[in-house]
Amino acid sequence: MNSKYLAECPPILREYLGYMETVKGRSANTVNGYFIDLRTFFRFLLIQRGICKYSPDSLPDIRLVDLDLLRTVTLADLFEFMNYSKSERDNSNITRARKVSSLRQFFHYLTEISHKIPENPAKNLSSPKLPSRMPKHLTYDQSIQLLQLAGQGKYAERDFCIITLLLNCGLRRAELAGLNRTDVRDDNTLRVIGKGNKERILYLNEACQKALAAYLPKRPLDGTKDKKALFYSHTKDRISLQGVHYIVKGYLKQVSGAEEFSAHKLRHTAATLMYQQGGVDLLVLKEMLGHRNLGTTEIYTHTSNEQLRKAASANPLARVNPPAPRDNNAENSNNQDQKGTD
Repeated sequence: MNSKYLAECPPILREYLGYMETVKGRSANTVNGYFIDLRTFFRFLLIQRGICKYSPDSLPDIRLVDLDLLRTVTLADLFEFMNYSKSERDNSNITRARKVSSLRQFFHYLTEISHKIPENPAKNLSSPKLPSRMPKHLTYDQSIQLLQLAGQGKYAERDFCIITLLLNCGLRRAELAGLNRTDVRDDNTLRVIGKGNKERILYLNEACQKALAAYLPKRPLDGTKDKKALFYSHTKDRISLQGVHYIVKGYLKQVSGAEEFSAHKLRHTAATLMYQQGGVDLLVLKEMLGHRNLGTTEIYTHTSNEQLRKAASANPLARVNPPAPRDNNAENSNNQDQKGTD
């Protein structure tokens, strides 16, 4: 967890966040997210209870929150907090669902793990319904264009290698930033530490092998602060999550139709292309992406427009022609002739 947050934490929050990071194996970024959500709730609670007055210039000190105060929290308080959250700048269902998850896990810890409070007020706290959307991704042609652009940049070997790994291995930003030089194995495999510190081994295809072969001789050694890192920023620090974002975003802005995409869309692209065009089995894809549940991987089973077009064309009745148009004038003439004969 970010050390600058620790000074703000009351003892119970510091204990909980330490449990999530060390026992549950949550990443530092995830733990920081829990802290930010719970800090917002604690500030709301202190103002709601009249312990602190609201002032935009002086936010409540969350160190005033203790177990006695948390024991008074009810489901109604949580509903009121979620209602209050709607006034925030980012009040999307996804953001509010994340807050619900943070509250549920925190109060679950207090009641079921540490047994510090008797009742769990978040037990029946429902989460906002999230829209079911197909993940956005680059097309094959857009991916090729992105790689070509990366190969022409100021740090061409590094940037091309980064984007090649993201597009071929489906890495998360944090996974790529956390790579060490020793994670690239002599047997053409890559050791990746994913969410929950779970390790997985990925096989490097020809494109990844060539990209690494071109980058490694250019990898800086002198003046670097973290000798283990695989990728470095221009200041010779280990590349950061924000650094990966800026590198990828800079090239995506130059790709037609991908200007609004982010680095995470490269993970979606890798998964979608492997499943739809590469025929990779869903269970194999789950292991490659480091998903805990198959349900998470199933978002990539959506059908593309091209697949729908091919399915329509594959129908055996697709080539049955309509009957020839009838000649109404000729038919009327025949009818007149028949009347005359009668």
